[in-house]
Amino acid sequence: MGVTKTEIFNQEQNELAQMMKALGHPARIAIIQHLLKQQSCICGDLVDEIGLAQATISQHLRELKAVGIIKGSIEGTSVCYCINEIMWNHYADTFKNLFIDLKQFNNSCC
Repeated sequence: MGVTKTEIFNQEQNELAQMMKALGHPARIAIIQHLLKQQSCICGDLVDEIGLAQATISQHLRELKAVGIIKGSIEGTSVCYCINEIMWNHYADTFKNLFIDLKQFNNSCC
């Protein structure tokens, strides 16, 4: 993460920031929504579904895979992707905790 001094933040904060960064593009959100809707591995139909070039889709898939949101397997000449349920649930729990903390915040300060 360059000069952002990530070492002064805890592991959870750094992981959450990386995950949010990976989700910070509408194409990646569309990919995730499509994978969740299909509830199965997707092998190659994302170009038609999302409407972007194969190289662009591949770059977005790499970003999502790098933070563990999706996982992939090689089957012959194609790569298949699906939601990594373990990491998805981990991030969901992390978000829930973040929002619970906000819910318990006394908003009478401003």
